[in-house]
Amino acid sequence: MKLPIQSQNPDVGFQIAPMIDVVFVILVFFMALAAQIRIEQILQTKLPGVAVASTSTEFFDEQILQVAEDGEVTLNDEIYDTPDAHDLPQLTNTLGQLKASSDAAKTKLVVTLISHPDSAYERTIEVLNALAAAGVTNVTFTATEEEP
Repeated sequence: MKLPIQSQNPDVGFQIAPMIDVVFVILVFFMALAAQIRIEQILQTKLPGVAVASTSTEFFDEQILQVAEDGEVTLNDEIYDTPDAHDLPQLTNTLGQLKASSDAAKTKLVVTLISHPDSAYERTIEVLNALAAAGVTNVTFTATEEEP
C-alpha cells in the first residue's frame, strides 16, 4: 500500500497557544509597570493657583484728556464732540463708561487733564463739568512748557 504524499505547507489551523503566550507577556509587562506608578496624591505636587500677595498692589487706569487751543477735546488721542458743544455729551458718556469699567475691575480711574495754555478757560471748566457728571474724582493737571 502506498502512503499519501503530504504537501510542504500543511494547513495546521488557528494556533491559539502562541497568542496566549503573547497576551501573558503583555499582561506581565503592564502589571510590572503599574507597580511603579504612584498615586497622584502621594507625589505632593503643587499646582499653580491663586497667589496671595503680602501687600496690596494698587493698579490704576490713567486716561489722558487734552484740550487744544481751538477748544477741541481729545481723550487718548480720540476727538470727542465739537469745539462749540458746551455740555460735551460724547465725552461725558465715554467717561461714564470708563468709570463703570474701572469700578467693575476694582481699579482706580485717573484722568490727566492737559489744557493748552492758549485754550479758553471756559472750555477747561466744561471738561471738568463732564468729569464731574461722569463721577470721575481722581483728576490731575499737567502744564506743558511753551516751546521757544
